Order: sequence, then structure tokens, then C-alpha cells
Amino acid sequence: MRVVQDYISQYAPRWAGPGSEGVRGLSGSCPGCSPLELRVQRTRCRCWDDRPLPPAPGAQPFPNPTQPCPVPAADPSVTMNPAVFLSLPDLRCSLLLLVTWVFTPVTTEITSLDTENIDDILNNADVALVNFYADWCRFSQMLHPIFEEASNVIKEEYPNENQVVFARVDCDQHSDIAQRYRISKYPTLKLFRNGMMMKREYRGQRSVKALADYIRQQKSDPVQELHDLTEITTLDRSKRNIIGYFEQKDSENYRVFERVANILHDDCAFLSAFGAVSKPERYSGDNIIYKPPGHSAPDMVYLGSMTNFDGTYNWIQDKCVPLVREITFENGEELTEEGLPFLILFHMKEDTESLEIFQNEVARQLISEKGTINFLHADCDKFRHPLLHIQKTPADCPVIAIDSFRHMYVFGDFRDVLIPGKLKQFVFDLHSGKLHREFHHGPDPTDTAPGQQVQDVASSPPESSFQKLAPSEYRYTLLRDRDEL
Repeated sequence: MRVVQDYISQYAPRWAGPGSEGVRGLSGSCPGCSPLELRVQRTRCRCWDDRPLPPAPGAQPFPNPTQPCPVPAADPSVTMNPAVFLSLPDLRCSLLLLVTWVFTPVTTEITSLDTENIDDILNNADVALVNFYADWCRFSQMLHPIFEEASNVIKEEYPNENQVVFARVDCDQHSDIAQRYRISKYPTLKLFRNGMMMKREYRGQRSVKALADYIRQQKSDPVQELHDLTEITTLDRSKRNIIGYFEQKDSENYRVFERVANILHDDCAFLSAFGAVSKPERYSGDNIIYKPPGHSAPDMVYLGSMTNFDGTYNWIQDKCVPLVREITFENGEELTEEGLPFLILFHMKEDTESLEIFQNEVARQLISEKGTINFLHADCDKFRHPLLHIQKTPADCPVIAIDSFRHMYVFGDFRDVLIPGKLKQFVFDLHSGKLHREFHHGPDPTDTAPGQQVQDVASSPPESSFQKLAPSEYRYTLLRDRDEL
């Protein structure tokens, strides 16, 4: 064993070079003996095509890792003794095998998904984190060893193969899967629960600890149990709260409720009460109540079948994901990536009246446009920079504007939102191109009175401000045209 230690100390650290953690990724073969591949723990280096890696600067190459090991010809006149003496080349090959055993850690194989196994694997996994990548993408290459090590860490905590699955999809080889999940950049990390893809992909730090913490968070219980109904009086009423009252925890009603909570816990706070604690609220059986933000809005009761997952999920999603969402710096990238223009109300945080008016008018005038534009509201103080782009300040709020990801356009007076059809026309003018034309050439001829002279006024609308929140090219390989897939 001392010989092995001397051999390793002599060559491995010097091959690895200064600043490496352990021995860097080595690969080689010994054709004269048997197929041999040496893969030592890789933390900063990766070999993609199994070719021997070059030495680090200033380091000596690993001695003859790819040269054939000559085997002495058998001589029938020689009597074999119990002890076997190896030549130096043979000993070297044996040492390589031993080094492989000593330095290669136990690793968890990342599941590769294809069209034949993807549904079966994801449907049977409680939680699955899937890495959509391309081998030629340098960001994908950087993520691979981190993703593998995070999988190893989590596998120790959740050893059951269906508890947590780390999987990957080669989007070059399986473009149909990439199109199915609308992959627009590499690498993309998406979370699945029992086969259902979560709306929010993973956008956090790309480190082993961050990925492991993210999975631990996803495996935590999404439902807070109430032990006394007086606890409801202390709820955070700035959030959307969903409360389920059940006779017993081991019931189909609760299992459906818990499954929905697992999917939507980022959008709502889920709470539950059981048995004697929940009895005062179960006068007609198990039920689910939605408590909207604020203290004045009335509670809403779910009237559908609690064992029907689709019905329960759709009702709760409608309450948890509002028509008009708040944009923040945390969710800006996600909203921008949806690819829809923004109709934004800028308002002071305490100005709930303007927000309520905007929400009501969007619901009244623009519900049919839900799939063509994102309805958002933003804090004037936090988003001062976009306001400056349209020559406004927080003192001018409330302000309504459209960001088309090319330009920003300002709605007239906020009070005009109450004029029937006015807000709807503003959105239609975006889709028709009228807003863009008017900024460059003045009012459309159809908007001028008969005989009135039309003046071509050259102007340029402010550039998009929220486009800057889109995924960074320093973090992803962006696919400009999804047809590339």
C-alpha cells in the first residue's frame, strides 16, 4: 500500500496542477492488458469524449496511461510458482486499477430521458428535477458535474428511487421533448411532480448546496396544520390563504388537497385542520375556503367535488394565480420569458384603490385578451427606472403603460380607465401596430377630422425597460428561434 501512496503522491498531485481539488479527470486505456478507463473524482474538469486530457500547466503528464502493456509470452517449460511477479509495466497497470478504486467516489447515475421512458419515469416520481441541456452549450457543460453531485447528496437523504429523481434530456437528440416543454434556453431546469411540470422552473444559484436546498424545500410539507381555529386570526392577510377543514387526515379529500398544495404552494399559503379542531367549520362536511388578501374581501367556498383533482386544482389555481399579477425583480425573468407584452399599472404600494380599479377594469374589458398580454402591477418606488424611461416619477403614479419588449407606450390619464372600452382599445392599438405608427408618424389619418392637415411627426417611443429582466446571455445559451429545436 505504501508503494501505491508513493506512486499517487509522486504523479497524481503533480499531474493535477496547483489549485485542483484532488486529481483532475483522467482517462486512458491499456490495450495490452484489458480495457481500462481511469476516472478519478472530477470537480473542476470533465472529459466529454473519453480522450486523455492534457496536463495542467506546469504539471507532468501521467506516465504512459494509454500505452500498451506488454504481456510476456507463455513458456511451457517454466513452472508457475504460487507467487506471481509482475513486470514494471504490469505493476503500473495494476496500480492504475487500484487508483481507480481508491479515488472513484460512489455516484448516482443521472436518469437519461427519451420518448420511450419519460412519461413512465416522471409519472412515478414524487419530485423530479430535469436538466434540459445540449452538449455543445458551455453552460450545460458547467452544470453537469454540479447536477450530478447534488443528485448524490439528495439520494443519501431520499434513498427511495421514486422519492426524488434527477434526470436529464439531451435536447439535440430529443428535440420533440424539448418542443413539448417549450425549452428556449440551455440549460433549463424544470421541476415535475407526479408527471406534472411546475410552472416555475429553477432559476436559483447553480451550486450543489443551492440545488440540494431547493429539493429539500420541495419535499417539505406544503400544508400547515392548525391546532386551534384561533390561529386563523393571526394569518398574514397580505397573502392568499387556502384553508381545508377535514374530518380525518387519512382521507381521499385531504390527499387531493395536499396534491394541489404541492403544486401551488408558491402562489398560496395552504393550511388545514382535522377532527375536533375543524368540526365547527364542517357543518356540511369537509370543505375548502379561500381567504383573499385584505380584511374586507369575503371568503369563498369551494362547492365542487373534493375528490375530483382537476376541479379542485382549477378552482384553487384561479384563486391563487390572479388575473393581474405583481411583477417583482424576483419573478421578472419568469414573466418576461412567457413572451407576452406587459400591460402594467405603476402604483404606490399603499394605493390599493387604484389597483382595485385596474383589476376590475381588466376583468371587465380584457378577459378575452388573457392569452395575448400579461396584466401586471408594479411598485412605483421599486420600479423608478422604467418610469424614468417614460418620463414619469413616483409622484405621477398611478400610471398605466404597455411594454412590448421593443418600446414602452403610456396610457392617457389613469381616470380614463373607467371609460368603457378605453383600456381595451389601448391593447388593441398595440396588437394592430397603431401605437408604434403613431409614435413615429403622428395620429393615424382615420383619427383626424375631415380637412384637418396630417403632419408627419418623427418620434421614437422609449425603448423597452423590462426586456432587461429577460434571461441573461451570461447564464444561458439562448435559442433565438425555437424552430432550432
